[in-house]
Amino acid sequence: MEIIFSKFKLIKVPRRRILVDFDEVRKNHYFVNKVAVRVYTLNREGLEKTRYFAFKGEFGTALPSLIDQNPAFEYLQTIEKSELLTISKADFYQLVDQIPEFTIVYRNILEKGFIIAQKRIYGFQGFDAMEKVKWVKKYYPMFLFRVSNKMAASFLGIAPATLSRIKAKM
Repeated sequence: MEIIFSKFKLIKVPRRRILVDFDEVRKNHYFVNKVAVRVYTLNREGLEKTRYFAFKGEFGTALPSLIDQNPAFEYLQTIEKSELLTISKADFYQLVDQIPEFTIVYRNILEKGFIIAQKRIYGFQGFDAMEKVKWVKKYYPMFLFRVSNKMAASFLGIAPATLSRIKAKM
């Protein structure tokens, strides 16, 4: 554990801070110690489209960019004042190579990312707004209480006003 902890750096980040800009290559993993981060992009009209949230106890980054070292074309942002543990790609992979238990951590990150992506892709196909909100309540029960309506709506692919109306009916 001492070796693992020596590779991480604690950072305290203000609310809504962009950790990695749109065209930057990801160089670090971020482990959320307190609060949350999100990965999002902007469409042509300037509307936010959130792809992923990492809450306390989870890793958050644009993993494809970290792996292939190409720009992710996404932003990584804190949603509230957050405390993060950051680790460089090189140090992360060094731990994966040297510590068998850390290999399990990496596998869990990859598996969780894959499962979330699949659930969203297949779960949202053909869903109307109400079904999307019910889906997120089923799989992520605290989600709607943890993030703003605007961010939740951007994750669900619906308008914030629509989300508000649905939440009022539930």
